[in-house]
Amino acid sequence: MKTLWLIPLVALVLTTAAACSPADDPTIAPPPSEQPDTDVGDDEDYPDDDNNDSTMQDNTIRITVQDGSTFTVTLEQNTATEALKARLASGDVTLLMNDYGNMEKVGSLGFSLPRNDTRITTSPGVLVLYQGNMLVLFYGSNTWSYTPLGKVDGVDTRDGMLNLLGGAGDVTLTLSANLRRHT
Repeated sequence: MKTLWLIPLVALVLTTAAACSPADDPTIAPPPSEQPDTDVGDDEDYPDDDNNDSTMQDNTIRITVQDGSTFTVTLEQNTATEALKARLASGDVTLLMNDYGNMEKVGSLGFSLPRNDTRITTSPGVLVLYQGNMLVLFYGSNTWSYTPLGKVDGVDTRDGMLNLLGGAGDVTLTLSANLRRHT
């Protein structure tokens, strides 16, 4: 008779544990680079763009660091960057970026963008979208499936990217449309 009580009790405990698992909670996202990298072969890198100034102006955003310094990012061409540019046309987006894994800064956008995930190997200055609502700016390298957003102009080293971001630690960044200035 004791065995019959044990079976429903075990089932209840397992069901409760599964229902309370943080992996099922959409508000708890694992860090972007949590998964191991075993393939660093023929993944897409970000070559330098040879775009002219007018194309870059239309396809760039400006990022302002909390200390007032600014830099530009040349965007990829995909639905995520089109949606980001449309959102920035209606106003700036400010977000807190946290260091993660000694290779990236991660922050929640507060809204979602279309995902165009592809397996890529990042490098310093690469900007990606993770899980549709997290912005990741790399100062190191990682291989994973992200939606590529763009590349910081003129930066190709870890030290160069960290200098732009004010070093290690959390930082507040403001994304803005890079509006064309008429003379």
